[in-house]
Amino acid sequence: VQLQASGGGSAQAGGSLKLSCAASGNILKIDNMAWYRQAPGKQRELVALITVPGATNYRASVKGRFTISRDNAKNTVYLQTNSLKPEDTSVYYCNADLVVTSGTRGIYWGQGTLVTVSS
Repeated sequence: VQLQASGGGSAQAGGSLKLSCAASGNILKIDNMAWYRQAPGKQRELVALITVPGATNYRASVKGRFTISRDNAKNTVYLQTNSLKPEDTSVYYCNADLVVTSGTRGIYWGQGTLVTVSS
């Protein structure tokens, strides 16, 4: 199983970026998908989570600015980031709680994509 994240880059404060993360491999089903981020010298933190039916949960600092979505047919999760702030600068990681075809459940991580926001 592989999670491939993309879409990071540089943006000015107030700008937008859209992150994508596609899961591939011997996947039977994917349950919750999420985005985390980790800034230099800080712990990794949950940014947003989405369930299979589409229920979402956001950390307070991104509510109203970020939107998580998923395409279950494509095993892909997205994070639309708007009104970016310098404090959003981090490496963003996608995450999936999934079951592989052997029946084993596990948590899988993407490789991280860097978002840099300048003031």
